[in-house]
Amino acid sequence: MKVLVTGGCGFLGSHVCEYFAAKGDEVVSFDNMTKYELKRTGFATEKVRDFNRDFLRSIDIDTVIADVRDAESLMAHAKGCDYIVHTAAQPAMTISWEEPELDMTTNVVGTFNVLEIARKLEIPVAVCSSIHVYGNEINASLQEGEDRYIRNPAEINENYPLLEGKLSPLHVSKASAELYVKTYIDTYNIEAAVFRLTGIYGPRQFGGEDHGWVANFSIRNFLDRPITFFGTGKQVRDIIYATDVCEAFDAFYQTRKSGVYNIGGGSKTAISLLQCVDILRKITGKKPEVKFDADRFGDLRYFICDTSKAQENLGWSAKTMPETGIRELVDWLDEVKDLLK
Repeated sequence: MKVLVTGGCGFLGSHVCEYFAAKGDEVVSFDNMTKYELKRTGFATEKVRDFNRDFLRSIDIDTVIADVRDAESLMAHAKGCDYIVHTAAQPAMTISWEEPELDMTTNVVGTFNVLEIARKLEIPVAVCSSIHVYGNEINASLQEGEDRYIRNPAEINENYPLLEGKLSPLHVSKASAELYVKTYIDTYNIEAAVFRLTGIYGPRQFGGEDHGWVANFSIRNFLDRPITFFGTGKQVRDIIYATDVCEAFDAFYQTRKSGVYNIGGGSKTAISLLQCVDILRKITGKKPEVKFDADRFGDLRYFICDTSKAQENLGWSAKTMPETGIRELVDWLDEVKDLLK
């Protein structure tokens, strides 16, 4: 088949492109090559931004440089495709405070354009959302353990109330995009899935303090730089390896069971920031320096997905355990060390 991947040169998008190409499918990578996230990391921004595009070229995938907010260009490149995987997004809480229009237009207008194309061309679409749509009122239900926050019940399913607590533009743009997906399923009967993703990580992720914390910690440990915890370090996520997410996209295409899905590792992959640092110490033999700073507005201290719905409807569950996935990420860093300076 032919697959259009929006945000194809992003971290997750590049893995999606690679995954479907490895299956023998034709892949169209569609990306505006924005540098909003990368320019804040201190890395070699221009070279880092081109890294995933160059990787895709090495496996014979060319990238269309265009923006999901440009409906005409998106339609032109979606024609003839059998599936759209929509990974293009503004994903960072911090950038949403500073650039609310960028956040809204990318996450809401961009998703609307993708849905319109899926409707007109009658092709299925999977849309990346975020656990941030639940808001941060979950913070009030936590207890402090020795090295992580604890909640009972530990896992949270798709029926948990949305947008509770103090909201940022990112919370609202992600939830608004989800409502459009539901509307298009209900009104136009399109085949569509919303994936509420938790902490994604893996090779080709140039994570900074704004987004991609597992990669950010790994990079800082690799470079012997201090790691900053915004809060206690006991914040918890059920981190998920990029290729496991790619398998979820494939599972939706095969089953076509529309709806909203939590896509994470569940309790088996849940780690705190402190525990991530400990895993890095075990893998690398180096214990990074840790600094503490104040909580950031809107941050969610805890989330572990209940993925029962994805298991039942899609036949999917995460496979990669944190130590295995983080080791793969750390091994990759040695290949790109010159870009991290």
